[in-house]
Amino acid sequence: MKYYIIFGPPGAGKGTQATAISERYNLKHISTGELLRKEMAEGTELGKKARELIDAGCLVPDEVVEGMIEAEFARNTEVDGFLLDGYPRTLAQAKALDLLLNKRGESVTEVVSLMIPDATIYERIRHRAGIEGREDDCKDEVIATRISTYHKKTEPIISFYKSAEKYTEIDGLGTVEQVRERIFGVLG
Repeated sequence: MKYYIIFGPPGAGKGTQATAISERYNLKHISTGELLRKEMAEGTELGKKARELIDAGCLVPDEVVEGMIEAEFARNTEVDGFLLDGYPRTLAQAKALDLLLNKRGESVTEVVSLMIPDATIYERIRHRAGIEGREDDCKDEVIATRISTYHKKTEPIISFYKSAEKYTEIDGLGTVEQVRERIFGVLG
C-alpha cells in the first residue's frame, strides 16, 4: 500500500487536486473533515463520540480522528493506497500516524506540499467563501488566525518528514492543471 499526504496551508488547493490524484493512482482519498461528517451521519460509535464533542464546543481529540483513519484503512482494501488530506496537522499526529502505519508494517510513502504565499491564501479563502457561502472565511481576522495556526502548529511537520526524506515541496501557484502536472511529476 502507498500512503501519500497532500500538505499545505489553507487554500493551497489540496482538495481541488485530491480527486485527480486519487483517480490516477487508485487511491482512497481520506479528508478528515469529510470523514468526521460521514461517521456522524452513519451514527458509528466514533461518529457519536465526535458529535458529542462537537456539540459541546470541543475539538475532536487526535485519538478519535486516528480511530476513524484506521477504520478507513481497514475498510478499503481494494485500492493501491491512500491520500490523506487534512491529516496530520500537528507533529503529534504525524508521529501517531507513523505508529499506526508501523503496526501495519508500512510507512508514509511521500508528502507532497503545495506551497503558496500568505497573500494568496487570503485571496483564495475569500474567493472560496464567496462561492460556498462561508461567511466567517470572508473576515480577515479569521483568515489570519487560520494562517497563524498553520504556521505554528502544522509547519513543524515539514522538518519531521524532511528528516525522513519523504517530503517534496511544489509550487502551488498556476492553473489547476499546471499544479496537477507538478504533483504527478513527483508521484510518478
